[in-house]
Amino acid sequence: MPPETLDFEEPIAVVLKEIEALNQLPATDARDREIESLQRRLVSVRSDLYKSLTPWQRVLVARHPNRPGLEDFIQRLFPGFVEIHGDRRYADDHALMTGFADFKGQPVLILGHVKGSDTKEKIFRNFGYARPEGYRKAMRAMRLAEKFSRPVVVFVDTPAAYPGIESEERGVAAAIAVNLRDMMVLDTPVIVIVSGEGGSGGALGIAVGDRVLMQEHAIYSVIPPEGCAAILSRSSATRKDATPSRRSSGTSAMRDRRVTARRCASCSWRRSSRVRLWCSSTRPRPTRAWNPKSVGSPKPSPGTCAR
Repeated sequence: MPPETLDFEEPIAVVLKEIEALNQLPATDARDREIESLQRRLVSVRSDLYKSLTPWQRVLVARHPNRPGLEDFIQRLFPGFVEIHGDRRYADDHALMTGFADFKGQPVLILGHVKGSDTKEKIFRNFGYARPEGYRKAMRAMRLAEKFSRPVVVFVDTPAAYPGIESEERGVAAAIAVNLRDMMVLDTPVIVIVSGEGGSGGALGIAVGDRVLMQEHAIYSVIPPEGCAAILSRSSATRKDATPSRRSSGTSAMRDRRVTARRCASCSWRRSSRVRLWCSSTRPRPTRAWNPKSVGSPKPSPGTCAR
């Protein structure tokens, strides 16, 4: 069965169906050559299509059902993952996952949003909408990482914080505000990666870091397009028209200095050496016990700001 595609990916879907049809035939040299030819054509078609995405199509790609999530990154990059549960105040929020793991032999703390893959898991994960207890759990885990001098790696992929009444009653705004304040002064390296959809304060509540990286086809904005349309026109039906004004692409984020670097789909990390975000103070800070070469971050000099 070919992977799920979006409406504007119809040219890709046609090639995928042809490949699937050929895979059902008996194996022959001619069939294998035809499949290789179609696979090269698929790469070319996908490359041409993604070079000219509209702002709304970029949002759809960031929400693509086949887009890798936090659990995929953990499985492929971070062995030995041990999850941490609960905020020690109210409950365990399943929309935010955190725990300790290894990255190339370096112990790290992993933190990020989880949207879920099927209907049952999406309901269990609340579609990636984190509640107040999720942000408090994240802060508890980051303080633990600071205590043991372990770097924090954050994956952001959420439309927003959960806007329900019970979320407001439990202080979601205060929980996000506390995270913004405390992440600025954490005495351990924090690397933030916007891997999918970075929407509103729900994303920013765990996105303050020494380096803020962003995938090329991810989005990062102050409000989801549906919320922007609801404010401007009282209807979410105009969300396509409201998308361009939010300047949510990786290119816009680099230009506006909201991220440190963006990941191009066809090359390595593109860095901007002149961008350093959220410098919390200029006071001397102790040297961090980790290997900066693993993420390309320079070691702070004594008597200078570590961020």
